[in-house]
Amino acid sequence: MTTDGELPMHVPEAHDSRGQVGIGTLIIFIAMVLVAAVAAGVLINTAGMLEAKASDTSQDSQAQVSNHIVVVSAVGEVDPTGANDTVTSLNLTLMKAAGAGDMDLGKASYEYISDDAAVSLDQSHTAVNLTNTDNSSSVVLNSRDDRIVLTIRVNDTDLEGPGGLKSGQKAMITIVTASGAKSLYGVNVPQTISDEKYVKV
Repeated sequence: MTTDGELPMHVPEAHDSRGQVGIGTLIIFIAMVLVAAVAAGVLINTAGMLEAKASDTSQDSQAQVSNHIVVVSAVGEVDPTGANDTVTSLNLTLMKAAGAGDMDLGKASYEYISDDAAVSLDQSHTAVNLTNTDNSSSVVLNSRDDRIVLTIRVNDTDLEGPGGLKSGQKAMITIVTASGAKSLYGVNVPQTISDEKYVKV
């Protein structure tokens, strides 16, 4: 209380409480935001690439499992000269298995193994010929109604030679499609093939 009886007036102190940020701190903050943005972009791109590769791998694995060939029938052409009791050519009628996709047999490979030969062949080899039973030039199996005849001339010099497959002889043919699926067929030449033009093998 003052001497004259009046109450003293309280004057609050002035305070300036504004926060200040240095330019260095601001630069670091912006850099952290940019680094986080770049890292997020890299993660998104990596995840996309991994997803695409996983999808491709899944499709390839599925094709290897499902894209098989079925041998409908197999016959051997007996040496027409009659000079040898041998089979000179093999004719395998092929169709695609249930659930298989389209298969271009022109891109397939054919492995021939017997007691005297082990050869990997393709459509370009002189011992191999593919013929569509509908007389078209297509060698692609699009549906299960399609039939393509695979002819392997076993009397080729790269295989059994001029004699061909002898009576009682065996061989194994492996068809490998472009997707990597393998289909095997065992050839068994009958013990007696005299006086026959074609024999079931």
